[in-house]
Amino acid sequence: MRFSLFNRRFWASLVLCTVLAIAAARLMTQPLWDDPVITVKMGGTYEYMEAHSTAGFKAWGRGGSGVSGGIPKTDARLRFIDSQYGFETPLARFFTLTFIGNLVSDIRISPQIEPLLIDDALKVVLDLQAQWCAKGWKPMGTRRNPTMADTPEWRAYFRQGVLSGLSYWQAGDKYQAMLSLARFRDSRHPDQERYLITLEVGEPWTPFEEIEKLPYEPHPFPPPQPQKGATPCPAQPS
Repeated sequence: MRFSLFNRRFWASLVLCTVLAIAAARLMTQPLWDDPVITVKMGGTYEYMEAHSTAGFKAWGRGGSGVSGGIPKTDARLRFIDSQYGFETPLARFFTLTFIGNLVSDIRISPQIEPLLIDDALKVVLDLQAQWCAKGWKPMGTRRNPTMADTPEWRAYFRQGVLSGLSYWQAGDKYQAMLSLARFRDSRHPDQERYLITLEVGEPWTPFEEIEKLPYEPHPFPPPQPQKGATPCPAQPS
């Protein structure tokens, strides 16, 4: 009886120590238990992305000097690495990278895991615009495509479902981003207004300085213009 009691206590203690050890190890490696992340440096190598990401990645067409691509193996955040212009997105289900040779050349992502209600979609869009403003990105082509805002006018514009809201951003001469928000017919929620966000990031591809010099042609469905006195990038709190 005494041996049996000792034996049970021994195994109970062993199990408890094992559980505590696992908990401690999990705490020490906490970043690995957060949302999966694909870490991307524009112009960076595939190996850099793989070494700094916590989500697996499925690539195709690699091994040559031409164009190849790939997608994360699970829903993942984009962590865009740059000492000045870096930013991060929410979890994304649609997420593709294009490589030229072994280097990242283009990112296309819908920073959401399903079509969103307008309140949630606007939160994502405004958060991305705020991150860019804080990091020194500049809105471009605002005469034709002003930055998006949460106003009754913008909500009515999105609700029409004719055109998407669209804004362009540029980080010096290094990167350009195109962000869009459009109504999306979701068969799983036919009685709800759902919205899709699309983001593309790459080296600057649109010459906005030249475009702004061209005569302005009114658009049949013009997006809402900023209210008087509003600035695309309001001063950030210190």
